[in-house]
Amino acid sequence: MPKRLDMRIATWNLNSVRARRQHLLDWLGRPEAPDIVLLQELKVEEQGFPLLEVRSAGYHALVHGQKAYNGVAILSRTPLAERRRSLPGDDDDAQARYLEAEAGPLVIACVYCPNGNPVGTEKFAYKQAWMDRLARHAEALLATERPVVIGGDWNICPTEADVWDERAMAGDALCQPQSRAAWRRLLWQGWTDSWRALNPLPARGYTYWDYQGGAWQQDHGLRIDALLLSPTAAERLTEAGVDRTPRGWDSPSDHTPVWCVLDDAP
Repeated sequence: MPKRLDMRIATWNLNSVRARRQHLLDWLGRPEAPDIVLLQELKVEEQGFPLLEVRSAGYHALVHGQKAYNGVAILSRTPLAERRRSLPGDDDDAQARYLEAEAGPLVIACVYCPNGNPVGTEKFAYKQAWMDRLARHAEALLATERPVVIGGDWNICPTEADVWDERAMAGDALCQPQSRAAWRRLLWQGWTDSWRALNPLPARGYTYWDYQGGAWQQDHGLRIDALLLSPTAAERLTEAGVDRTPRGWDSPSDHTPVWCVLDDAP
């Protein structure tokens, strides 16, 4: 098995691959395009994913789709080996929110965590249960001592610095104490939030801006997309950033890509 880890990894919630197909292909065609890409909210079944175009752009792809909702994918310049496409712990959960694969020595997990709104409903209960299942599986991944990246749309604002107005979001599921506790549970296991590790508080790195109210123009954003690294991946972390460019394109996703670089030499 190859041991190199010199790669750029990114995550991007497309908010419909059909609507953002050309955006994705344009982004993959740029010189700084990542080696591995995690995509969320595809809103198509696998047959609706632009697989041929993605292959023409130089990527292998695994897709776990769902009609009109959810959907996740992993793209890689090197071959992928699928490990699982659902979280353990609930055999009745049919929502396409998790996909896990190997790319050489690296284990990659793509997550589209539940939104959970409105608070106090079964949707918020599902969010809490899903995050609990993820934490238990993440702990098992750590136990392998392999380099692992878990990335995607977490639908959690980890701290007050990750939301433009804490008071405006006080009743939202993304900022509830239970949601932030679920995030901290992962960090306390030993995962590293790649962007935050290189951009300490109070730095702000929004990844999402609502379509309404001029949020993008006023930079009223949220940081809810992230790449978490296991210790053996985090020791290779050299760069991390937010690519704001796609959010400024015509008819964009409301999210923008987040990326990090893992170098081969520790």
